Amino acid sequence: MTAAAFPHFMSSGSLRSLAPRDWRWAALFGLFFAILLAGIVEGQISRGDRGITPINSSGDFLASGILVDVTGDNAEDAREKGWREAQRKGWTQLYRKLNGSDGPALTDSVLDGIVTAIVVEQEQIGPRRYVARLGVQFDRVRAGQILGVSGRTLRSPPLLVIPVYSIDGIQQVFEQRSAWQRAWAEYNTGQSAIDYVRTAGTGADTLLLNAGQTGRRGRVWWRVILDQYGAADVLTPIARIEYSYPGGPIKGYFAARFGPDNKLIGTFTMTGPSAAALPDMMEKAVARMDSLYTAALAEGVLRTDAYLVLEKPVEKTDLPEEAAGDEDALPSESDSSVPAVPAVGVQSFTVQYASPDVDSVSATERAVAGAAGVQSASTTSLALGGTSVMRVSFRGDLAALKAALAARGFKVQEGGGQLRISR
Repeated sequence: MTAAAFPHFMSSGSLRSLAPRDWRWAALFGLFFAILLAGIVEGQISRGDRGITPINSSGDFLASGILVDVTGDNAEDAREKGWREAQRKGWTQLYRKLNGSDGPALTDSVLDGIVTAIVVEQEQIGPRRYVARLGVQFDRVRAGQILGVSGRTLRSPPLLVIPVYSIDGIQQVFEQRSAWQRAWAEYNTGQSAIDYVRTAGTGADTLLLNAGQTGRRGRVWWRVILDQYGAADVLTPIARIEYSYPGGPIKGYFAARFGPDNKLIGTFTMTGPSAAALPDMMEKAVARMDSLYTAALAEGVLRTDAYLVLEKPVEKTDLPEEAAGDEDALPSESDSSVPAVPAVGVQSFTVQYASPDVDSVSATERAVAGAAGVQSASTTSLALGGTSVMRVSFRGDLAALKAALAARGFKVQEGGGQLRISR
């Protein structure tokens, strides 16, 4: 075999002449791969068919599954009467649940003062008839005074929830919508001793919170993720579903795990007659998961890993007034004639808004969050097709928030220390 048979490999001159061209091809291939990868990541983040916004996470009381069937002069009148009836039935249900009796009958005006939101579970609206299954959310402080219920003494630190769903041997979290994700999003966590931190599964959630992350043990990266979501530790509830045959019975295997080490808290199994029973199974499974985590909290099992918490340095402004006894804390003579102006801090306000669909919820949250002075805006009670409730952290008072929202193009109504916005 002669050198002439392989000129590109045997001739050094040929190597020198081909090297620049080879590098250009490599650069073009690298650029193409980078663009392709960026497109995949962008598609992974921007897909809008998997996120499910969690409902109420506050400590308010919730009476759910209330059936109403009323008629009225028109569709709007029938719906208003249905919601009024739901408030009355919800109060009776809640009082009986907590005290074992029907309790005092409250007028509609009193109920309006203690009801914070109506959760539309299912509804049918006719020209003069309204048939629905509703939930009624009651303010814990105002309703608790009538119910005779004091605040909860046992409460966990904020714990991030990563619901892992396994089917056909493939684990997923937020890659696509699942019955397990929906069950956790719709669960009323406000009455639990566990302070759940739930995410909608949109944006970067899919990349940060996935089944692979639950298997990692490195505390440094866990600490970065937990700081992003304001959590102290992580809970990993796992659901695995097996189908016997198409249209046949299903069986669910559930495991409650905790922490970066995936410590097992408890397991249980559930069965259903067919795939149609899956949503109900998942709803009951989340309630049992909450019981397992609550029992573990009471037993002292849910102890936050010390390597996941970074102590915040003590600032001078955080010290009590007694500790600031030096001369610098005393006013000078030149300052005695200047009146003290109290600084306006960050306060939380309740804002109600119409939410006909999921897209309107995200759009309203973004619009409110973009108002001047708003630190955060998140929906605490979701009522698709009805009125949702948003918790807004704002640097200023209620009047300033009203003006800021009006500047964003909202029509703002004020009443009872709350705001209602519309376009």
